[in-house]
Amino acid sequence: MSETFYWPVRVYYEDTDAQGIVYYANYLRFKERARTEWLRSLGIEQDALRAEENRIFVVVDTVAHFGMPARFNDELQVGVRLKERARASFLMEQNIYRDSPDGDLICSGETRAACLNATTRKPARLPAAMFDIDF
Repeated sequence: MSETFYWPVRVYYEDTDAQGIVYYANYLRFKERARTEWLRSLGIEQDALRAEENRIFVVVDTVAHFGMPARFNDELQVGVRLKERARASFLMEQNIYRDSPDGDLICSGETRAACLNATTRKPARLPAAMFDIDF
């Protein structure tokens, strides 16, 4: 199993709905931020990947299970753990916790992303750094 990467997110007022809880679609935004920072921690800068190698990542599938709600000013930890890897795609487990990974599980799920040639939109090989991750 690969190690889980955590990225902290603070819930702002703009993230909440009329009831004062995080609007469900914003959990996807929190997961996106964590994925970007996870890739950055691997040395993969997505703007450089596109500019220098003409490759991009796209989300092809995501599942979210909502448990407890997050509220304004909560501190969240968004986890990313690589579960599967193929030549041109990868599956991540993504969980969101209140305060710490030992806190309340707010949202759980998985996200699959693919690496594509930015011009042709055809599958492209994942960056080498992604093959350095042990399972």
